Amino acid sequence: MAETHGGGARRRWLVDVARWCPSPAQFQAAAALLPPHHHPAIARFVREEDRKRALLSRLLQYSLVHHVLGIPFHQIDIRRTVEGKPYLKNGTAAFRNFNFNTSHQGDYVGIASELLCLVGLDIVCISKPQGETTVEFLKNFSSYLTDHEWNCIDRAGGSVEMLTEFYRYWCLKEAFVKAIGAGVGFGLNRLEFHHVQWSNISVYIDGIESRNWRFCLFKLDEIHLASIAKGHPEDAVNSFKRTLSNLVFEEEEFYAALEIPEEVFTLQTVEQLTQL
Repeated sequence: MAETHGGGARRRWLVDVARWCPSPAQFQAAAALLPPHHHPAIARFVREEDRKRALLSRLLQYSLVHHVLGIPFHQIDIRRTVEGKPYLKNGTAAFRNFNFNTSHQGDYVGIASELLCLVGLDIVCISKPQGETTVEFLKNFSSYLTDHEWNCIDRAGGSVEMLTEFYRYWCLKEAFVKAIGAGVGFGLNRLEFHHVQWSNISVYIDGIESRNWRFCLFKLDEIHLASIAKGHPEDAVNSFKRTLSNLVFEEEEFYAALEIPEEVFTLQTVEQLTQL
């Protein structure tokens, strides 16, 4: 059943940016694997670490499509919607709803893919605020979380616990928005998350609990968190929905795909990503 509902198309990959220290020639060789239209988006970054993240994010997309669908690198056609959501334009009939999402922050770049469900990934680095207290830092985000979520943050304990609690909520909200392909204008306060010790996570959208979404939080290390959001294709924004070709399916089929247990991330090396 896992294969029927996307087991073969599901990937959870991570690359540790800090472990990749390429020479200029090695960096250029990796970038040369990508179509030329990606190069300006990578080169525009001033900091080397940002260029590495931008390159690895794109390499993850092409490598994943290559390994899952068997399409050669030079034939893969990845485009973006008007909101900036990457999607595969030249998919196959057997993988009609195949979609993926990348995220990068701190030491990690990651990707997640699904066959039927929408998928969103977000990675956060829990860093201490610079030049302001934790409370002052959190006030900058007062309009993005609900009263319930802020109450949970307030009750978390000291400043470190409050900061961690905040990033958990932020990570989940970003994963949802990225899954549906929405842009920066989506109101994060429309989402309210409930949980039991950060398991059995559920979402209320505009005050109504949704049965069509599942969420999972991962602790990558002491300061990095990742979240996966999986949901119904009907919830995608229009520009992204038009890239999907399997919007009509049995409810039983969707929930079977939605309830597949979440998998841990597999650490990939750049050498593995560039194996054609």
